[in-house]
Amino acid sequence: MASTLLGRVSPTAKMNASMLLNNIVYRRFNVGIRALTTKNGPPQAKFFPPNEKSMLLPGTYKGKVAFITGGGTGLGKGMTTTLSALGAECVIASRKLDVLKKTAEEITSQTGNMVHAVQCDVRDPKSIEAAVDQLVNIAGLPDVVINNAAGNFISPSEKLSANAWRTITDIVLNGTAFVTLELGKRLILAEKGAAFLAITTIYAESGSGFVVPSAAAKSGVETLCTSLAAEWGRYGLRFNVIQPGPIKTKGAFSRLDPTGMFEKAMINKIPVGRLGTPGEIANLAAYLCSDYASWVSGAIIRMDGGEYVSLAGEFNDLKKVTKEQWAVMETMIRNTKGS
Repeated sequence: MASTLLGRVSPTAKMNASMLLNNIVYRRFNVGIRALTTKNGPPQAKFFPPNEKSMLLPGTYKGKVAFITGGGTGLGKGMTTTLSALGAECVIASRKLDVLKKTAEEITSQTGNMVHAVQCDVRDPKSIEAAVDQLVNIAGLPDVVINNAAGNFISPSEKLSANAWRTITDIVLNGTAFVTLELGKRLILAEKGAAFLAITTIYAESGSGFVVPSAAAKSGVETLCTSLAAEWGRYGLRFNVIQPGPIKTKGAFSRLDPTGMFEKAMINKIPVGRLGTPGEIANLAAYLCSDYASWVSGAIIRMDGGEYVSLAGEFNDLKKVTKEQWAVMETMIRNTKGS
């Protein structure tokens, strides 16, 4: 019986099916040339259009002060825009004061709520102290603190210098810790509650080659936040984390995808079939920092269109198998005895 059934499958078909299965199992992370040259994203993306409109009620943040590091560009600018539109008085901080002022003026004119620019190098505790002094003089102690300042670049780890390592970890891990400690101590002394939010990445959980300083630093940020959520909740302070997947912002993609050749490859790894947008992250951030989320603390929320789980599953690339190929492999599997 077995030999009869096997005879129904041609040697060529069996060889093709075996080669396909081996390729999927042993090279499951290789998206292939077709993914790099496809002009349009996967068709399922039409079911998941981005919606960047604010999901919270107007005035949700009226009377509240938000402090956002890295607020002049990218995700920081997106979160600042949403919080300002919801009524918050925002203070944005980074090293580049000219960029900050331009962003502050743009958002203020757009929302009608004041956005202030404060120069700050998060690697330097003295610079943070001065920036927080300015923040307090301008708007008072914040109700919301978003640690968004970041730095990253791709590199083989064997080419990393001590200075390259220090550059990323000083911004991402030490910068987040310095800002959090400076503001946390002042908030505790003033007996004022606040919501802290950190922006990390999905590979903070899994690790990733070629961005090792960032992976290590972001992982440390997550541990910092979960640790303080446990310790400082008694002071009225909440700590949460968002892990964004790939989002096309000029700053990030210029260092992580300088040739532009991997964007399509990333899209093909994401079950939703598209990259995320700053507005989508901003909506989640606005919720987590709002009074609606007052019972959310110590949470690490992945927002990546399903990329992490798609890459994690051992056999997820079997979705590339056609119906005809499945029929061939099913026949082969049915005829496997005693193994």
